[in-house]
Amino acid sequence: MDSPERHSHSTHASEEDIRNRDIFIYINGELVPREEAKVSVYDSGFMLGDGMWEGMRLYNGRWAFFDEHMDRLFESCKAVDLNIGMTRNDIREALDHTAKANGMHTDVHCRLMITRG
Repeated sequence: MDSPERHSHSTHASEEDIRNRDIFIYINGELVPREEAKVSVYDSGFMLGDGMWEGMRLYNGRWAFFDEHMDRLFESCKAVDLNIGMTRNDIREALDHTAKANGMHTDVHCRLMITRG
């Protein structure tokens, strides 16, 4: 049996990555500075958890397992009748545009979030 000390840290505990201090966030077709990136409290993703997300990684300018991520994302959204409103190519362009705006090329983690909101 595990001791209480062994689980003293939550899986949600993390240290801030200073590389993310001045990044741009892609929201609804716009790149906005991190401090201006806002989602309404009425967004269904916030209120109801109504959305999908994929954790994406960028290595040497290439999104790892992009097709597999898109297969899963599009199938998941279809299952809950959530219209992404973008094609796979649109998503790749948005990801590339965001990475470029942030000067990111490798060892990058991105959380792609789609909500009905």
